[in-house]
Amino acid sequence: MKDVFREKTINKFSRIARKHKKLHYPCLVLLSVILGIYHIGRHFRTNMKRYASVAFVMIFFMSSCSFSFAVFAERTSFMKAREAYDAVVEDSDISLAVESEMVPTEQILLDDEELGEEYDIEDDATEVDTYTIDDILESHEAYQSGGGSCQETEGDLVFDEEDWRLVLINKQHPIPEGYSFDIGTIKGNMKCDERIIEDLLLMMKAAKEDGINLEICSPYRDLNRQEFLFNKKIKIYMGQGMSYMDAYKLASQAVTVPGASEHQIGLALDIFCDTYKDLDEGFGETEAGKWLAEHCSEYGFTLRYPKNKEYITSIEYEPWHFRYVGREAATVMQEEDICLEEFWDQYL
Repeated sequence: MKDVFREKTINKFSRIARKHKKLHYPCLVLLSVILGIYHIGRHFRTNMKRYASVAFVMIFFMSSCSFSFAVFAERTSFMKAREAYDAVVEDSDISLAVESEMVPTEQILLDDEELGEEYDIEDDATEVDTYTIDDILESHEAYQSGGGSCQETEGDLVFDEEDWRLVLINKQHPIPEGYSFDIGTIKGNMKCDERIIEDLLLMMKAAKEDGINLEICSPYRDLNRQEFLFNKKIKIYMGQGMSYMDAYKLASQAVTVPGASEHQIGLALDIFCDTYKDLDEGFGETEAGKWLAEHCSEYGFTLRYPKNKEYITSIEYEPWHFRYVGREAATVMQEEDICLEEFWDQYL
């Protein structure tokens, strides 16, 4: 069917443009605007049924889905979210968590000590004791008289990604399926990968000789322990008014997700000293914290979550958390001021 309006409009502006040459471009612009509006209006008019169908489907979805309807009602002020939810599931025992606005100062990352006091799960998942350097060295007599020393490695360094000391464990790289190791005893029920005990004892003995009494509070953790710590933090944050997802996100900045923790493979340890037993950033300013940061690489350890590397590790600065990577790799990481993730990018 011929478009009469379009033809008439074009003819009218054409006559004006031929009659007044100075109006040629203004007429062309005005004609384009008029025809554009005309065609858009015509499109919506001819497709009205399609748009109405889409709108009907969206409204039906919003009104029939319990989850989307609650969000829709809250954001459009159609009715209060609680009333909307109750209207949909009034006969259900499901309840919608009530979120309260968090005061910024309350959104703090809770350390493991705050959770350890309430740790009370299955009998087979016992609490880990804390031992002083004297307690530990007493059970390893070979290190009482200066046995063992740190030796420098000469020549070019070649690193192998299959090296157990360099296994990368984080949120993006969970513990490999089938990964296994032999658990060794530091003292009592305090355990770790038996292959790192020698260097660990050498480091603690060297610190003692420099007047610093180190203590280990959290070496190897099994999956139950890691799940408890992680879920406990989520529960505490939700108790402060956070949603589950917000609590999960904040908790994962302080406690690694179960299945992605270096504690579970026995290569990571939390270390403090006899004069400062809090697992917080303040430990990094103590003599013990400074000694460890300076000398840990000599014994194969690295400060796993250093300051200003949070955007890489996804974990807050933890001056008490040390990971065994071997002396060669630890030396490179300290000299170049890089974390394990950066080490993998550059050397493996």
